Amino acid sequence: MAKMSLEELRKLRGEMQGEIKRREADGKSIQIIVGMGTCGIAAGAKDTLDSFISVLKDKGIADTAIIRQTGCMGMCANEPTVEVIVPDMPKVIYGNVTAEVAKEVVEKHILGKTLLDKQILDRPSIDIINK
Repeated sequence: MAKMSLEELRKLRGEMQGEIKRREADGKSIQIIVGMGTCGIAAGAKDTLDSFISVLKDKGIADTAIIRQTGCMGMCANEPTVEVIVPDMPKVIYGNVTAEVAKEVVEKHILGKTLLDKQILDRPSIDIINK
C-alpha cells in the first residue's frame, strides 16, 4: 500500500467527516426512506438511492435531509418504493421510484410542497382525515 502524505490524509479525513455528518439524523427535518429489500434492489433501488443523494447535493439541501434504507415494505410489485417525510406534509409512500422520479420527488414534493399523486401508493389515513 502506498504511503499517503499529510495533505492527502487531511483531505481524506475531511471527506469522511462530511460522510459521517450526512448520515447523522440530528437537526434534519426531511427523511427519505428507500426500500432496499431484495425485490427493491432487483427493481433498481440502488440507482434511486444514488439519485436522491445526488439531487439533494445539487439542490443544496443535503444537510437538512437524511436518507435511510429499509428492508422490503411489502409492496414488491411497485418497487422501488420510497417513504418521504417532510414537515407540514403528509407522510407518503411512493412506488415505482426510478432515478428520474427521485429527482421529481425532490423538486416537487420536498421543495415544491406538492404531492406526486400518480406515484402515491400509501398515505396514512390520519393524514387524509386531517386534510
